[in-house]
This record gives sequence, structure tokens and C-alpha cells, in this order.
Amino acid sequence: MNFLQTVLAFVVCLGSLIVFHELGHYLVARWCGVKVLRFSVGMGKVVWSRRVGPDQTEWAISALPLGGYVKMLDAREGDLSALPAAELQREFTRQNVWKRIAIVAAGPLANFLIAIILFTGLYMHGVEEPSSRIALRGVDVAADATPAWRAGLRGGDVVTAINDQPVGVWSELRWQLIQAAVDKTEARVAVERAGQGRFTFVLPASALATLNLEGDVPSELGIAVARPAPLVQQVVAGGAAERAGLRAGDLLLSVDGAAVADGIAFIDIMRVSAGKTLQIALRRDGQPMTLAVTPQAEQAKTAKGTVTVGKIGAYVALQPDMISVPSSPVAAVGKAVVRVWDTCAMTLKMIGKMITGEASLKNVTGPITIADYAGQTARMGVASYLSFIAFISISLGVMNLLPIPVLDGGHLLYYSLEVLTGRSVPERVGEIAQRLGMGLLLTLMLLAVFNDVARLL
Repeated sequence: MNFLQTVLAFVVCLGSLIVFHELGHYLVARWCGVKVLRFSVGMGKVVWSRRVGPDQTEWAISALPLGGYVKMLDAREGDLSALPAAELQREFTRQNVWKRIAIVAAGPLANFLIAIILFTGLYMHGVEEPSSRIALRGVDVAADATPAWRAGLRGGDVVTAINDQPVGVWSELRWQLIQAAVDKTEARVAVERAGQGRFTFVLPASALATLNLEGDVPSELGIAVARPAPLVQQVVAGGAAERAGLRAGDLLLSVDGAAVADGIAFIDIMRVSAGKTLQIALRRDGQPMTLAVTPQAEQAKTAKGTVTVGKIGAYVALQPDMISVPSSPVAAVGKAVVRVWDTCAMTLKMIGKMITGEASLKNVTGPITIADYAGQTARMGVASYLSFIAFISISLGVMNLLPIPVLDGGHLLYYSLEVLTGRSVPERVGEIAQRLGMGLLLTLMLLAVFNDVARLL
């Protein structure tokens, strides 16, 4: 079922974005008076088509689903001498350079517009997500040795701004930290601390510059989503928890004298204590008590291979504080435009860092990873899925604007040179550039598929 859901989510996501991209080209071409011969979703051999409209435009579905195209009346693709003069005036290359620029740019701009519309709708509706209240947790080190602790941040702090940019929910906190990490600048974190007031702490640029951008940036800094106190919600029949006497409703206080902040901290202790008897202090119906629990050893698969972990057969509260703040239409549009702009800038920065070697080429992802994330976000809910589609739409728009021949950005480069020099790019130069561009594009596709397979393995 998950596989079918993943495939369906991927097809809907990529298929819809391809259609919108090509519709951008199609509508502006028609507006500029250019005759459109074919609108295809997919590349390669046409498997289904139908002709409609006064121009008898062929609307088609082609065999290879990763792409699409709009075929216009174009003198570069055949002899048009037999056509009447009125038809020749609708040929693409006979249009002035500004019309050609508009037609080519319309595809990526359609992707950005769709992303703005989706984000606007999400901001107007209000997306339920974790608040910006934080917990401190170490990654391979104790929590009090992390950059966040050394900067002065403490568990329970509510982050209100980072580098003067307002923060209200976890995704905004994470986004601002990633931006600071990419820019290798310090992060000034403004917080509200219960009963103490407002403070600003600085995560130094040196701490952010060394982060692995492929991982969880907040976690590497020692920052995690704040979660509720570890309240037992369910005890599994026959498990170690039931044998020890744990019950639903028990509030877990400490393990072997060490205070337990939340359910994640409790689970972490259990995982590394297989076969070891632990003294768990708890409160039941307002009364303190202590129980001895011995986690059972079980095998679990992780990114580092199969490892032995401890489990006691109990579910504890993990759901963080969730908030949903709807915006007015005007505010939602403004936030959506800023989000799309920031995402474009971030994408270009990452591409630049990959070119210079500052970021790993492992960041290049392909259809398998996109399909996986599409399935995951679809299972998380409509809001997560629409947000993912918006992000992919932005990525498609940015990638298509790169100055690589065969992509929209390559054609825009040609036409920009034509504007500057007053002459079109020589046909022979264009042919050579097209071949080089196709080779580069094929190399990137192979790299993306390789990275996808490597992640699966």
C-alpha cells in the first residue's frame, strides 16, 4: 500500500508541475501569436494524442514521464517555404527577441507562481506544526557540550527570532539556522525564557560553518523540538514494562537518579540499556514510587547497520506543542513571495557550493528520492504534501533557469546575448552548445540516480 501511495504521490506531484510549466510556455506563446503544434506531457514516443482548437494543436502523452515540451512552428525544424505568409508570421524565430524571451521564461515563472499560490493557501489556512519551543539534546556528545548550550540556550526557551527574522514555528527556526549555516554567518537567537524575560544568544559562525548541510542542522547544534513530559500512554502486554508494574498514566521522573526531560530522552536511555536493570522513579496518581525495569534486547536496523537496542514495551507521550497561525490574504501572499525568493536563493547558493566543492555532490537528488519524499509527505497530511509540491516546483523553476543549453536558461542566455550584440547566436555555435548541454544534463541525471540508489543501499 505504501509503495502504491508513493508512486501515486510522485506522479501527481511531478505530472502536475510539468503540466503547469508547459502551460506557461503554451499560454504565452499563444498570447504572442506563435502557432503551437504539440503540447506533450512526457518525452519520447507519443502514446496518446488528440487535436483540438482552431490550430489543431496536438495534446499528447509521451512514453517517458520525466519531462514535457511545447512544440511550436519553428523554421529550425523543417522547411516551411510551402506555408502561406500568414502562417509564417506565426513562426517562433520570426518573433522579436523580447517575445521569445517571454515565451521561454514563462515555464519557470509558472513554477514560481504555483509555489506562491500553494504557500499562500497554506499560510491563509494555517499549518499545524511544532512551536519554536526548544529542548537541548546532544549528538554524540553530552547536551551541555553542544554549541547551543555553550551559547547560553536552555531547554524550554521559546525562540522568537533569528538574525532579526521572526520565528514562530519549528520550520521557521530550522530554515533560519540553515540559511545562517549556508552563509557561514553567526546566528543571533532571540528567546523568551519562562519567568525570566527575553534574551539574545549568539551561535558563532565557527559553529555553523562546520555543520553537515545534508543532515539535521538544528540537531547538530544540539537543538531539538521540545516535547511533553514522559507520560506513559500505553503498556504492551507481556513486555518488560508490564512485568515491572508500569501502567498507563505513570509520569516518569528519572532513571537511576538522572532526571528525564521528555519521552525522547527516556527512549534514548532504554535503547542503550539492553539487559541492564534500571531504577525508574515515577509519579502515579500523585504518589511517588520506584520500579525496577530491565529492557529487552532486540535487533534494529539503522543507517550504520544492525544494532542491539533495549525496549520495554511501553509508549510514552512524544507529540510536541502544535500551533497553527492563519494569516490574512495580503500577509499570506507576502510571506509566500518571501518564502519562494528565499528558497530560490538557497538553492542557487547550494549549487554554487557544490560547484566550488564546499558542499557534497551527494546533495544532487533524482526521481527516486523525490518519489520517496512525495510518499512520506503524502502520508503526513495534505499540508505537508502541498508544501513539498511547492518546494519541488521552485526547484524545477530554478533548475530550468540555469544557463545550460537545452534548458530554458540556455535559450535565455542566447537571447540575452542577442539583445546585447544585436545578432543571434550562430547556428553552428548553438548546435555545439546543445550537444555539450545534453551531455552535461545526462551526467547530472546519472549522478542523481546514483545518489538515489546509494541512499537506498
